[in-house]
Amino acid sequence: MSAQSTLTPEQAPPRARPAATALLRTLAQSPEAGVIIACVLVFVGIASSAPTYTAVGNLQVMGRDLSQVGILAIGESLVILTGGIDLSVGALAGLAGILAAWFNVNQGLPAPLAILVTLVICGVVGLWHGTMVTRLSVPPFVITLVTYTVSQGLALAITSGSPINNISPMFSNLSQYYIGEVPVPALFFVGAAVVAWFVLERTYVGRQVYAVGGNKEAARLAGIPTGRRITATYVASAVLVGVVGVLVIGRMNVADPSVGAGWELTAIAAAVVGGVSLFGGAGRIAGIAAGAILLEFITNGLLALKVSPYDQQVVQGAVLGVAILLDRVRARYFARSRT
Repeated sequence: MSAQSTLTPEQAPPRARPAATALLRTLAQSPEAGVIIACVLVFVGIASSAPTYTAVGNLQVMGRDLSQVGILAIGESLVILTGGIDLSVGALAGLAGILAAWFNVNQGLPAPLAILVTLVICGVVGLWHGTMVTRLSVPPFVITLVTYTVSQGLALAITSGSPINNISPMFSNLSQYYIGEVPVPALFFVGAAVVAWFVLERTYVGRQVYAVGGNKEAARLAGIPTGRRITATYVASAVLVGVVGVLVIGRMNVADPSVGAGWELTAIAAAVVGGVSLFGGAGRIAGIAAGAILLEFITNGLLALKVSPYDQQVVQGAVLGVAILLDRVRARYFARSRT
């Protein structure tokens, strides 16, 4: 009789872990898994209670709203990945819309040229942020807060507090047209997400961005141009903000100086819910996109469920708090299991 045949059931080697269990554990360890599952549960839960939630018209509205939140979140996340923060994205988006309309209506520039000039100005603002952070060691919180305040003031100064009307139809074409049943702004979001994913996940530059956020000094000693990588993320964020500003005035068909207030908090929330670490060096575009989608599902769903506007922010804050708490619990659990 062989030695193995004499083993008792308790002594027998354990069975191989089922493939399904291993797959579930892998998904649970992924920061994106939780928010993706939350998206599905929230969508199904609200759709079962509000029949109009899944109507084509409402889905198209969510696609347009998602383009604003999602593109801002992608730009904000690039900065956060390097260990920074950009508090100016909401106010700068509002100013970008004002500038594009002002160049078009007051200065007579064709819409394409007005958009190009606006995006260049936004890029210069991002370059200014990056230079101040990397060359003069100004805290990102401080310099972007300055831009936040200046942007709001400029938007009011340029317009004297009144909206700019009679903008070119091209702006509304960008924001209100469809390809099939899909709103064009939603495609802008998808395009921004794909480009950001490719740069971060498939290029050497993207790996350097993660390295800078993970340990800036170690990245510098390894020969990574940390200053240029940080500056590039601020420039990219500002340009994406400019895109959002242009899309917003096209959707409204007017440039309103009151637009953009509070959007920076939504962008940061989408990034954090999507698994981006506020300390930098961790986060993926898939999670960021899912975080933006989750916020849009919740916001639109509260309207579909006819929740009081006074209660909507409370519900949104509670959901975000639970999502962040569950993410931290998950991260700590698997961190202990690896030690």
